[in-house]
Amino acid sequence: MPTAFEPIQRLHHFAWRCRDAEETRAFYEDLLGLPLIHVIRAETVPSTGEHCPYVHLFFSLGDGSCIAFFDLGDDETALPSPNTPTWVNHFAMKVGSFESLERAKQRLETAGVEVLGITDHGFVRSIYFFDPNGLRLELSADTRESGFDAGASDRAHRLLDDWTAEKAGFRTSRG
Repeated sequence: MPTAFEPIQRLHHFAWRCRDAEETRAFYEDLLGLPLIHVIRAETVPSTGEHCPYVHLFFSLGDGSCIAFFDLGDDETALPSPNTPTWVNHFAMKVGSFESLERAKQRLETAGVEVLGITDHGFVRSIYFFDPNGLRLELSADTRESGFDAGASDRAHRLLDDWTAEKAGFRTSRG
């Protein structure tokens, strides 16, 4: 009988490529208020041994997790995925209240950032915008104190099973 996987405690960091480290720092630290807490400057990738000069920036979120970026020195951003709509891949962060979400939207718009929403998803209300690197960001405020409704967990596997069966029908009908 297999043993359970080691418990995963929380997100440590999510990393993305950036065009320019200082431009990214200004957006995340000065505009969004996420403090720059760590920078790594290296010539070689530790995991692969590959020569690739870079700087790796870490911005702290309120729970101790981070959003991080790699500047590879070539003024390039990550390319969008050609088979994925731009609304799919995004990084969502939580704010404390609906009022905080409204203030964040106003501050972003005042800074010239195009903001979509406020969108009501039932369990959260969200705004969407892009950082200078083309990374789609979401700020969300829970609509109830407990986050997801009490029955969400109970319905999750059934809804996934229903989708999986329906998706199999898509493939069959497409031949």
